[in-house]
Amino acid sequence: MIGKAGEKAGKRDGPSLVERLRKRHGWLDHIIRAAERYQGRYGDHYAAGITYFSVLSLVPLLMIAFAVGGFVLAGQPELLQRAQDEIAGVVPDPSLRETLSKAVSEAVGQRYSVGAVGLVVALYSGLGWMSNLRDALTAQWDQHRPDRPFLRGMLVDLLALVGLGLALVVSFGITAGGSRFADDVVHWLGWGDGVVASVVLSVSSVALALAANWLVFLWVLSRLPREPVSVRSAARGAFVAAVGFELLKQVGTVYLGKVTGSPSGAAFGSLLGLLVFVYLVARFLLFVTAWTATAPENERRPVVQPPPPAVIRPRVSVRSGPDGRTTLGLLGVGVLLGVALKNRARRRS
Repeated sequence: MIGKAGEKAGKRDGPSLVERLRKRHGWLDHIIRAAERYQGRYGDHYAAGITYFSVLSLVPLLMIAFAVGGFVLAGQPELLQRAQDEIAGVVPDPSLRETLSKAVSEAVGQRYSVGAVGLVVALYSGLGWMSNLRDALTAQWDQHRPDRPFLRGMLVDLLALVGLGLALVVSFGITAGGSRFADDVVHWLGWGDGVVASVVLSVSSVALALAANWLVFLWVLSRLPREPVSVRSAARGAFVAAVGFELLKQVGTVYLGKVTGSPSGAAFGSLLGLLVFVYLVARFLLFVTAWTATAPENERRPVVQPPPPAVIRPRVSVRSGPDGRTTLGLLGVGVLLGVALKNRARRRS
């Protein structure tokens, strides 16, 4: 009975099912290690911060767009009159028509102030967004955040923001130019608007979108951390991020199409959908970063710290005479010698 119970306890104390699966499948062990890295480096908290600054950046961007529209209308009076006429034709209520017409006129008149305030707020929110994103990526790569002066740190984040903007411009240019090139090729081949043409254009648009996303995520994963990593180490993670981002876009499009169908969804669905989409994209990006950083070729080996230096403290004691133990020993030796000499003298006599 005792032997069987001990055998069962030994089986229960062995490796669990998850541990056996991790040992058998390397890809599963990689995903679990990435999840541990993501949770241990506060991935959810960083994703929430990225979402906050992303939504905060929308307000100054709208202000800048408002000011740009004012500059365009101010330089073309006939376009301004046409916009006011279009509003008058669409809105049946005279009071609302007058209010919207005044709003357009105010957009033209206050374009300088609105644009200046929008630029300042956009710079603040953009730097906050970039700083939080770089700290999040640095944490997932298990790097140390360098201590820089405040102004120098802002300058570095500003340069990183400009670099990301250039990467986005390049990716958009590839997508637009590639789509136009594919359209020209289809028409040059004489396929027209048939099924083959639609399939070719769809496949080419998806491939171009993946290529553009891959370039952007490659820049994000390799150059935005506080300590840049090699492009080769981030290439596979950038591809996974590009594919996942396309899937998230498709899911977000379907979600917004269903939510905005009702009156309440039309009022709040777009904002909630935007929040959920940005938060999911941020979490997915940080998890892919953790997955890339925990790859066997990218993991950092733990640095073994040297032992502390040995301190040798010699103890030197100086005494003027023998101590008590030594004195007793000498007395004992003297007594023994005296007894031995006495016995020898008796034998001679």
